[in-house]
Amino acid sequence: MKTVAIIDYGMGNLHSARKAVEHVAPDTRVLVTDNADHIREADRVILPGVGAIRDCMAEIRRLGVDKLVREVSRDRPFLGICVGMQALMSRSEENGGVDCINLFPSEVRFFGENLVENGERLKVPHMGWNEVYHAMEHPLWQGIPDGDRFYFVHSYYAEAEGNPDIAGRSHYGVDLAAAVARDNIFAVQFHPEKSARAGLQLLKNFTDWNGTC
Repeated sequence: MKTVAIIDYGMGNLHSARKAVEHVAPDTRVLVTDNADHIREADRVILPGVGAIRDCMAEIRRLGVDKLVREVSRDRPFLGICVGMQALMSRSEENGGVDCINLFPSEVRFFGENLVENGERLKVPHMGWNEVYHAMEHPLWQGIPDGDRFYFVHSYYAEAEGNPDIAGRSHYGVDLAAAVARDNIFAVQFHPEKSARAGLQLLKNFTDWNGTC
């Protein structure tokens, strides 16, 4: 039986993520755990995250999850979700600057207090459904039409422009990286567990993915 470990460092949307994975892959054992040995033994690993990146990174470092993520993301399918994606970047602008795990070279930017589109001021955080356009062919997009809608909740974003690892892009006042990918790592800014059919398809694709493109 395949095992998916969802890393519990106290800052993730753990229950809904576990339920969603169990729904799409009933033959898979899904663990929500902070046990490093159990995470190392898993076939696939998910790093979730909600809230402020400063608080998330403080817990990630306190618990040694940063080192564990670097280790387990080398050799098996690995999925980052929302702040879990931002944690994989190099640095965030939040709170005057927060260093992240640095698996991807991108920086995380604030949307700003005066985000405007076509003369209309946009609310921050970016909250709700938005289109995601594929920036590369990838097994995790299988069965998901280009431009399908996913559910977002965030005030910070990874830039799309010049991003060498962008796998999906969206637009909310600015172009943003809705997904990034490299080798066996895939990470998304949106919440697949809250994104109805498209999100469940992405999670199903992840449970079937062998980590190669």
